[in-house]
Amino acid sequence: MKNFICFVFVVVTMVSPIVMAEQVNLYSARKEALIKPLLDKFTQETGISVNLVTGNADNLITRLKSEGKYSPADLLLTTDVGRLYRAKQQDLTQEIATSEAISLLPNNLRDEQGHWLGLSLRARPLMVSVDRVDFKTLTNLEDLVSSEWKGRVCIRSSSNIYNQSMVAALIAQLGESDAQEWVNGLVNNFARSPQGGDRDQIKAVASGMCDVAIANTYYLAGMLSSEDTTTQEQAKKIKVIWPNQADRGVHINISGVALTKNAPNKDAAIKLIDFLLSKESQLWYSTANHEYPVLADIAWSELLQSFGRFKTEDVPLSRLGELNAEAVQMMDRAGWK
Repeated sequence: MKNFICFVFVVVTMVSPIVMAEQVNLYSARKEALIKPLLDKFTQETGISVNLVTGNADNLITRLKSEGKYSPADLLLTTDVGRLYRAKQQDLTQEIATSEAISLLPNNLRDEQGHWLGLSLRARPLMVSVDRVDFKTLTNLEDLVSSEWKGRVCIRSSSNIYNQSMVAALIAQLGESDAQEWVNGLVNNFARSPQGGDRDQIKAVASGMCDVAIANTYYLAGMLSSEDTTTQEQAKKIKVIWPNQADRGVHINISGVALTKNAPNKDAAIKLIDFLLSKESQLWYSTANHEYPVLADIAWSELLQSFGRFKTEDVPLSRLGELNAEAVQMMDRAGWK
């Protein structure tokens, strides 16, 4: 009996460090290169390991739902508030306990019930040809529906959630009737049928296929900092215009995180969220990912500063999720493919 007790003690001693080691299981729609360096730094500082699973944003939500209460995921990190809202509506998330770091976030960048919050800010301004556009004639999104811009506008498909959220924001601010009129007018001024991603729209402006595009700034920043000289030269033909600075501000969105409903490592997951809101992480988003920090006291990279300062919309981002279906229907009615 004595020998058996000793054996049990040895076994428990050997396995307990493995069982008790802290970890976080992260489902991320961000590419590994855009998040892994931060996760490695977190592990180095805290000793908490991070098991990273990357994949398509919508597929990860589907995976969470199919796994149900058996899901190993603690956190869902994804792009666009529309997806975070969708995960919450499908009962896949839970409230994140407020911490000092979280309390510094602006209210419009987090869920009212605390299920998700922004980690980085994305701006979606106008990008125009330096040579062919008089910047003084284009100051608002509403300007794009005038006859002057007939056949001169490039933008990606209506199936893209970035555009869906932009239209949802317009519905929230202008009302359904005026937003529908704007969408109709924009479609009427398309230079081509929507195709490709944001970089493709920027390249189309650079090549003269169109004169103005709507795109997220980090795509342009990525092109300007590319090692490919051709890509750099294309980006240099573009100027950023911040629309609606005299009224509601430019459309913004987030890359954000949600705590999963059945998170098995909840405390460690919240520690990771706090780390991603730290000054160090926020500076990383600015310099490496070319996204804007969500905290006001974090310096922007020189490249982001070169685009200029801007006023942003103050629509609660949860409204973009609530109005997503209406936005999609509106775009369909206008023939936005």
